[in-house]
Amino acid sequence: MAQGFDMVVIGSGPGGYVCAIRGAQLGLKVACIEREHLGGICLNWGCIPTKALLRSAEVFHLMRRAKEFGLSADKIGYDLGAVVSRSRGVAKQLAGGVGHLLKKNKVTVIMGEATLTAHGRISVKTDKGTQEVTAKNIVLATGARARELPGLEPDGDLVWNYKHALQPPRMPKKLLVIGSGAIGIEFASFFNTLGADTTVVEVMDRVLPVEDAEISALAKKQFVKQGMTILEKAAVKKLDRAKGRVTAHIETGGKTQTHEFDTVISAVGIVGNVENLGLETLGAKIDRSHVVTDEYCRTGVQGLYAIGDVAGAPWLAHKASHEGVMVAKLIAGQQPHPIKPNSIPGCTYCNPQVASVGLTEEKAKAAGHKVKVGRFPFIGNGKAIALGEPEGLIKTVFDATTGELLGAHMVGAEVTELIQGYVVGRTLETTEAELMETVFPHPTLSEMLHEATLSAYGRAIHF
Repeated sequence: MAQGFDMVVIGSGPGGYVCAIRGAQLGLKVACIEREHLGGICLNWGCIPTKALLRSAEVFHLMRRAKEFGLSADKIGYDLGAVVSRSRGVAKQLAGGVGHLLKKNKVTVIMGEATLTAHGRISVKTDKGTQEVTAKNIVLATGARARELPGLEPDGDLVWNYKHALQPPRMPKKLLVIGSGAIGIEFASFFNTLGADTTVVEVMDRVLPVEDAEISALAKKQFVKQGMTILEKAAVKKLDRAKGRVTAHIETGGKTQTHEFDTVISAVGIVGNVENLGLETLGAKIDRSHVVTDEYCRTGVQGLYAIGDVAGAPWLAHKASHEGVMVAKLIAGQQPHPIKPNSIPGCTYCNPQVASVGLTEEKAKAAGHKVKVGRFPFIGNGKAIALGEPEGLIKTVFDATTGELLGAHMVGAEVTELIQGYVVGRTLETTEAELMETVFPHPTLSEMLHEATLSAYGRAIHF
């Protein structure tokens, strides 16, 4: 006999497990189906383990700068195996925490692969056989996986995807990273800091192409200063694989040249996990590997929702979590506000860090806004200088007529933490007037949020 629930969530990533927990807290009888690892890609193979790797690289980078701080450190080095072991340990700890939270909130966890067989009916293939489940509401939180381009497919030896790069079999000597989005540039930053001769190829006209052009340019300047080779408006057309080496055919400016590497990381985007779920049977619409939804994550099929990466951009864990809470509230009979895409921050944990929220200057102008733009460099901030981090910029974009904060864009130390100040401001629908009147503590990096606002109106004090 099929087990019945008010809500079944398929997938236990940052969208799925949060949705399941909030649903249970609201009084729903909830099950969460997971085919592989509790916590999904984010906790096990994405956000968390990559940040652990990058923290090791950051500490190593600071150790090499010891003399600048009046310190001495001899025979500085690293153990790649130990670095990776720490990263995997952090991921394991947090994934275990998800299991505890689901149990604490009385969510039924079913480990297996789910298929929708009819409206409200799910067949789950487990290691003990097939289990039937019924649900009044079903939430798809199946996530996404790395995109593979023909001829660039990873093999785990010479060509890696993100999973291979998270537990590398060796330290690359000469590394090619294909793609300069968040995933590509974070791995480029990690391996480059540890000493790999790193080349990044980006098909668009700049690295970090979704960021404000000014921020991208400043980040590129720092990457090049650190020894990276950056090739923009370039494409890898072919990889010739041989023992211990890869010959890449890279096209730039209409000409193709060959370059030799010992390791390639492919980071050319993601595709949604929509296969073998039975979505076509129910009539759910799929567009370029993602489930089509409205602003409330409804698929158009009664009782079927999709959240997180499988529902399309922006592909961010925190977006998935908030969609999960929204859907749980909706199913529980509440009236939640839809998620506003332009108020979702993006963070990239390379060195230097990059963070943003809202419209870039270019997009704000294209949308018809008359804008006021503020800029404040890290070199004008006492805390940044004391930290030894004088390279960076905070940029603000305001509507010149209403004072609305349209967007904020940053590059530099700890900007992935600083961005939240502007995110809260946008959520509260603040204007430049409130930000100008806000008192920021001194000495902190956060003072630059104030100065970048003042700058937009010609009132900056310290620059």
